[in-house]
Formats: sequence, structure tokens, C-alpha cells
Amino acid sequence: MLRAVLDTSVIVSALRSASGASNACLRLVAEERIRPLVTTALFLEYEAVLLGPEQRLAHGLTPEKVESFLAALASANEAVEVSFQWRPQLADPNDEMVLEAAVNGRADRLVTFNLRHFERAARRFGIAVRRPGDLLEEMRS
Repeated sequence: MLRAVLDTSVIVSALRSASGASNACLRLVAEERIRPLVTTALFLEYEAVLLGPEQRLAHGLTPEKVESFLAALASANEAVEVSFQWRPQLADPNDEMVLEAAVNGRADRLVTFNLRHFERAARRFGIAVRRPGDLLEEMRS
């Protein structure tokens, strides 16, 4: 099973479009082909963003449905404890918790739309960075 950290943008995109690559990545989680790795801080970010008014308008889910989704996602996640903080590694301080989850969880992949934000730093730790569509292609081969 592939161990991957899913950036918040991937989770948001998955709820906005049932036919997109991000949603397909979540289906691979449900099929137990991807084991998502998450820290408490990253999961709390998922929750805060998904329950925000702008996102609720975009994905159209009630707070109860978002909470139900998050509960299902939490049951599939592997909790990662942050033993070491490697800051600063990235230009955007908000991305640091995503990289820390990947490094401390010994992720195989970091899945994001922001390749240029993560590639250089993730490479230092031996973690491949992929867009959701690229990850799907990789898993098909």
C-alpha cells in the first residue's frame, strides 16, 4: 500500500468534483491502495478549510456531511506524530506542516497541486511529489 500525504488542496478539490483526479485518489484510499498519513495539525486544517463559508458554497455540503466525510477519512488515515520539525524548508510557512507529515510519516508520496512549493525540499527526504492525476497514472502502471 502506498503511503501518501494529501495536501489540503487535494482534499478540497476531491469534494468539489466527483469526477476529478483528487476524488479518484480518495477512492483509492477507500480501496485501501493508498494509506493517507496525517498529523493532528494537518487534519485540523482539513476541517477548518472544508467548513469555511467559501468552501461550503463551492462543495455544497452541509456541516454535518463534511463532519461525516472527515470521520470516514480519519478512520482511513494513519496518524503521524511529529518527532522532528525540519523548519524552515519551504517558502510558504503554511506548507511546512504538510512536509512534516510526509517526513515524519515516512511517506512514499506527497500529493499536491503545488509541485514547485514542495519538490526541492521533499527530494532531500526521498519523498516523491505528485499531482493527483500523475499519481493515478503512476498507480495504473
